[in-house]
Formats: sequence, structure tokens, C-alpha cells
Amino acid sequence: MAGMVVIYKQPADAEAFDKHYFGTHIPLAKKIPGLRKYEVSQGPITVVAGPSDVYLIGTLHFDDLDAMKKGFASPEGKAAGADRRLYAPDESGVQMFLFDSREV
Repeated sequence: MAGMVVIYKQPADAEAFDKHYFGTHIPLAKKIPGLRKYEVSQGPITVVAGPSDVYLIGTLHFDDLDAMKKGFASPEGKAAGADRRLYAPDESGVQMFLFDSREV
């Protein structure tokens, strides 16, 4: 399996973020070829030391990194990538991590 973890910091307008993310972005992203599962965090996100500035975490699952790359190179993947820049345009407000994983 391969994963993509997307971490969003607290947006200036949480209501507008949620409306776009859940109403527009997720439906676009779910059309990406090869996407196996899409998960989002629910409720406050904390760290061991207490509250954090993280608002939401999205995790996308693909068979492997090659499938992920092909998915994001597709028209659907490009549309989802372009859409992300509409609701989270400032690169300092979002982090993305791509990785292969294995069960242990």
C-alpha cells in the first residue's frame, strides 16, 4: 500500500474551508484513478504536548506509489490538485507526505 497524508493548518475561515473541502474537493479526489480509500480526521487534533494548529488530516490510500503517481497525473488527479489551491492556496498552511507502507 501507499499513502498520502495531507495536513491542513487552521484556516482563516473554517466554515468556508469545510464547505469547499467536503462539498467540492473530496468528490473530485474520489474520482482519481487508483484511489482505494480516503479518510479524514474527526474532531480536534492534539499532540502529546497539548493542542496543535492542525485543523484536519486527510489520508489517501493507493496500491503503491506508482499507482498514486499515475492517479495524480490523470485529468482527475490534476483537477483535484488544482482545486486544493483554491481552498488552501498558501503552501505554509498545508503539508503533504507520500510514502509506501507495509504491515508489520
